[in-house]
Amino acid sequence: MLARQRQEAIAELVRQHGSIRVGALTERFGVSHMTIRRDLESLARRGHLDKVHGGAVTTEHGSTAEPAFREKRSREVAAKEAIAAEAARLVVPGCAVALTAGTTTWTLARYLLDVPDITVVTNSVRAAHTLHAHRRHRQTVVLTGGVRTPSDALVGPVTVAALASLHVDVLFMGVHGMDARKGFSTPNLEEAETNRAMCRSARRVVVLADHTKWDTTGLAAIVALEAADLLITDARIDRHGREVLERGVGALTVVEPARPPRPAAPLPLTDAPTGGVRT
Repeated sequence: MLARQRQEAIAELVRQHGSIRVGALTERFGVSHMTIRRDLESLARRGHLDKVHGGAVTTEHGSTAEPAFREKRSREVAAKEAIAAEAARLVVPGCAVALTAGTTTWTLARYLLDVPDITVVTNSVRAAHTLHAHRRHRQTVVLTGGVRTPSDALVGPVTVAALASLHVDVLFMGVHGMDARKGFSTPNLEEAETNRAMCRSARRVVVLADHTKWDTTGLAAIVALEAADLLITDARIDRHGREVLERGVGALTVVEPARPPRPAAPLPLTDAPTGGVRT
C-alpha cells in the first residue's frame, strides 16, 4: 500500500471511530510505529485529524459529541451482530431484562424476538419499537418516558423515576467509551444518570461494547469497569485493552465477528414514537 493510500485509510478510520491508537494502526497496516507517527503528523498538518499521545482523534468529535443513531448503526456492524448473538444466549424464558439505548442493544433486541415470555424494560425508542412491532411470542415491552437524545435514548428525571421501582434480572448496557481509569462513559450527562439508575435496578450488569469503544472517553462517567459483571466485546480489541478489561470487569467474553449469526429476517430501521408504555 502506498503512503497516501494508507493515510487516506487512517483518516477514514479516525473519522468513523472518533479515535485510534498507534498500536492498532501498526497491527492493521503491518508497518512500524515510526511510519504510523509520520502518517499521523502528515494528516494532522492537513487538518484531517488531531494527533494526541499514543494515537489520534478526529477534529470533528470531542467528549461531548453524540452521533445520531442512523450514523452509528452503520459502524462495526459485524462486531455488533456477534456481540448481540452472544448476549442473547444469556436470556431465557421468564427473564426480566433491561436494555439501554444504542445500536448494539438495538441489535440485541432483534435477537430477543424469538425468546418467549420475557419482559423488556428499555429507554431505547428503537429497541422498544422493534420488540413491540415485530415480536413473535408473548412478551411485555416497557418503554420509559423522558427526553429524547440524538441516540434515541429517553433520559432525565422521568426516566430515572420510572426505573426506581423496577427490578430486572439482567441489564444489557451499551456505552460510548471505556477506559482503564475513567470506566464506562457517554457524551450525555442525563444519559449517564439514567444508565446508572438502570444499573441499580439490575441483579447483573452486562456491558456490550465493540473494540472501537476501548480507550475512548465521553464527557460523563457512568460506572467504573468493576461495576460490569460481564463485558462482551469483539476480537479486534488490542492486547492492552484485553488485559486491562480482564483485570477490571467481573468476566470478559471476546467474540469473533468474522461470520456472525443473523436473525432470520432482518428488520428495517423505521422511525418510532417516544415515551409511554407498550405491552
